[in-house]
Amino acid sequence: MEEKMPLIGEKFPEIDVATTHGQINLPLDYSGKWFILFSHPADFTPVCTTEFVAFQKRYDDFKKQNCELIGLSIDQVFSHIKWIEWIGENLDVEIKFPVIADDTGRVAKILGLIHPNKGTNTVRAVFIVDPNSVIRAILYYPQELGRNMDEILRMVKGFQVADKNGVAMPANWPNNELVGEEVIVPPPKDQKSAKEITKKYECFDWWFCHRKV
Repeated sequence: MEEKMPLIGEKFPEIDVATTHGQINLPLDYSGKWFILFSHPADFTPVCTTEFVAFQKRYDDFKKQNCELIGLSIDQVFSHIKWIEWIGENLDVEIKFPVIADDTGRVAKILGLIHPNKGTNTVRAVFIVDPNSVIRAILYYPQELGRNMDEILRMVKGFQVADKNGVAMPANWPNNELVGEEVIVPPPKDQKSAKEITKKYECFDWWFCHRKV
């Protein structure tokens, strides 16, 4: 049967991987935690180096959200090790998260990380996975555009607030142009609730209400 790329809302596929921290089973070894798997085109490249530094600078912030980071490219593990050493020696940044060595391309194929029109290297993909091993978001960036790690961290925080409170997050949360740091209340599903909801929350209309969390 032909493998298909995993989609949002599906379980992250079970894969044994070799990393700079040894063998890891995804997603089982991260059960009960959020994790972000992000792929990069290649070691010893400028944009990827800036991304690894940026992820590491925010690693403690991710860990505060019970979220781990995992890098990946189709380089061999010795290349990852030397590159991480180079970053430490030349940029004074210690990369503390594991990096998957997918030199056979097996993981890249399973996750849909190679896009033929963008070359043979992995694109800049991001999988955000929750503690139940469910994929909550997938992002793809071309090789020429580095990622915004603050946005990825914002997404993790937003998912956690949404899950805990049964709400949705507005654009640019927590700095939305209409409701600030407040969140969106799910719209009512019947006429009675539609009449009552405006008495409980601040609303622009019955289908557009917001509240603090």
